[in-house]
Amino acid sequence: MLTPLPRSFYARPTDRVARDLLGKVIVRQDQSGGRPRRARIVEVEAYLGERDQASHARRGPTPRAAIMFGPPGHLYCYLIYGIYVCANFVSHVDGVAGAVLIRAAACLDEGDPKELRGPGKLCRGMGIELAHKGLDLTVPASPVYVAEDGVRRLKVARSPRIGVDYAGAWAARPLRFFVSGHPSVSGPRVVRAV
Repeated sequence: MLTPLPRSFYARPTDRVARDLLGKVIVRQDQSGGRPRRARIVEVEAYLGERDQASHARRGPTPRAAIMFGPPGHLYCYLIYGIYVCANFVSHVDGVAGAVLIRAAACLDEGDPKELRGPGKLCRGMGIELAHKGLDLTVPASPVYVAEDGVRRLKVARSPRIGVDYAGAWAARPLRFFVSGHPSVSGPRVVRAV
């Protein structure tokens, strides 16, 4: 059984957490005792809180975004287009907003070819639901957590985030991190190596 990452992993600057999540494993436990689903994170986006015009936290701790202000290591879920769930991991220190959107992952379970390319498909394929908002990702009994399984040496690239043209100068910032060349990456592969 994989061990959840500690809270200290998430209690760092959001862009560092985002980059370091690449290669980690999302575990979705089956609450009825079945086999857990596992997928390797290959694409993420960092959202840097109140100053970031693309972040849900840009208007402060509203009812929707309050969870982004901490404590770190919790799951922030929301709907896009009224139907697709997106999963974010709360980061930075308690009281400072930050979250990492998980955009794509590669399924690690044999015989389970779920499409995990894109944030909505990832949540659907992993069984992450809006009701999971607020889960503590650092607790082994949590239905959803993130673990390290020893994979190293990923070639990481970065680019601007996808679909945030409304965010002014923030739209051009290279806050999307992904495993270069991985087939599960969801968006454009225009890159700047890191």
